[in-house]
Amino acid sequence: MKRWYLLVLALLLSGCVGIPDGITPVKDFQVERYLGKWYEVARLDHSFERGLEQVTAEYSPRDDGDIRVINRGYNTAKQQWEEAEGRAKFVGAQDVGQLKVSFFGPFYGGYNIVELDPNYQYVLIVGNDREYLWILSRTPQLDAAVQQRLVDKAKSLGFATDKLIFVKQ
Repeated sequence: MKRWYLLVLALLLSGCVGIPDGITPVKDFQVERYLGKWYEVARLDHSFERGLEQVTAEYSPRDDGDIRVINRGYNTAKQQWEEAEGRAKFVGAQDVGQLKVSFFGPFYGGYNIVELDPNYQYVLIVGNDREYLWILSRTPQLDAAVQQRLVDKAKSLGFATDKLIFVKQ
């Protein structure tokens, strides 16, 4: 659980809710289609997820109009599941895939959707800088060609894709 809170601290110290230069979030975003369970396919390494496998994120509506985020992963060293609940809010218009997420109080980090399958089956997400990157899918495994295309896109955007961790599901 402490790992998830370290995410918030890292994001707080790194500048929080922006989007990296030269990157644009998706338009025509439909949050109701985005809700539900996603599997983490790949990520850049960070202490708050280090050692976690079988990582998922589940998004659901909150009564206040925000989005509930439940991140869950299996800690291989401790041989136990870890889970953290957070909140996501739109930074601007609700039809643009630019949100901010918090797992601790008023401190938010960037959650920028830069590619989204038209059928909402996979997504490429970046944080507020080029140190944060995730590829998520509705299924535990993503088609190899789609996965490679997303990795190539991330590389073209300046991310260190040679350092990606491909998550065991």
